[in-house]
Amino acid sequence: MVSVEDSNENRLQGHYRYSILEYHGAMDRIQSLRLFVRLVDLGSFSKAAADLGIGQPTATKLVAQLEERLGSRLLHRTTRGVSPTEIGQLFYEKCRLILHHVDEADTVAALVQSQVQGALRVNTSVAFGRRVLAPMVLKFMRQNPKLQIELTFDDRYVDLVEQGIDVAIRMGRLADSTLGARYLGINPWVLVASPDYLKLHGVPKKPKDLARHDALIYSTAQGDARWHFTGGEGSNEVVQVSGPLRSNNLSVLLLAARSGMGLAALPWYVAYQSVQSGAVDPILTSYTLPAQEIHAVYPSPRLVTAKVKGFVDWLSGQFGSAWWASGG
Repeated sequence: MVSVEDSNENRLQGHYRYSILEYHGAMDRIQSLRLFVRLVDLGSFSKAAADLGIGQPTATKLVAQLEERLGSRLLHRTTRGVSPTEIGQLFYEKCRLILHHVDEADTVAALVQSQVQGALRVNTSVAFGRRVLAPMVLKFMRQNPKLQIELTFDDRYVDLVEQGIDVAIRMGRLADSTLGARYLGINPWVLVASPDYLKLHGVPKKPKDLARHDALIYSTAQGDARWHFTGGEGSNEVVQVSGPLRSNNLSVLLLAARSGMGLAALPWYVAYQSVQSGAVDPILTSYTLPAQEIHAVYPSPRLVTAKVKGFVDWLSGQFGSAWWASGG
């Protein structure tokens, strides 16, 4: 016995199959019209078939089907070639008009697809978005006035498809291989402290010296309370640190470092202006902290719209050497 649910599902599947067949039927009909116009223009089955990239038997079959469907003879066939009948000439004029509108519609769709315009939803982390991406987005919008951008900030992972995000800028390794992605650059980190703190507690000379210092710990990166350093000769050192403050907000850690509460490992784009003003000093500059890769990611690697491609292409040129020095 067939249930109501099964019956409805079968009906839907049948409708879907019919829609697919209907679509392909429409495409075949347009192909037939295009073939007929080329036949009249060129006066030859072989030339028209070659022009459309199909075999002559296929061309002959399509025209026969067209005449059978219309119930009229459209072409005079002689050894010298083909020419339209009276009805065929009238049909030819209508076909040219129809194909003109079809080609015009294709052109409009291609034009829209090739332009950077419409709505674009962009997502990134809070600190990076406020300090780096927002000024870049505003600059890009001035160059593309037909674009409307919705810029959102989240420090949590955002599902692009579920949230309807067109482009997300992410730091670190990419976990989801199904996404489209473009490498943009490197996000380097630096260890800083205020001059007052260093005057009171001394300047660390080696990573192992950090064990006796107060650390301001970013709770979502850099191994949490384990800081990793690479020396000039490629040697690696891991130091367990501790201190009075942990936070998942980089701006809070910078504020604490400026206030003399301890040492903070921060992205250069967060620390740069404070370093320039002298509010904090770089420490252990002969060592490097792990840098993060910066990627633009989008829902599909294949179906990339012009607005996404245009934005990502433009962004890829913004993260050159010392890009953090030109941030907002």
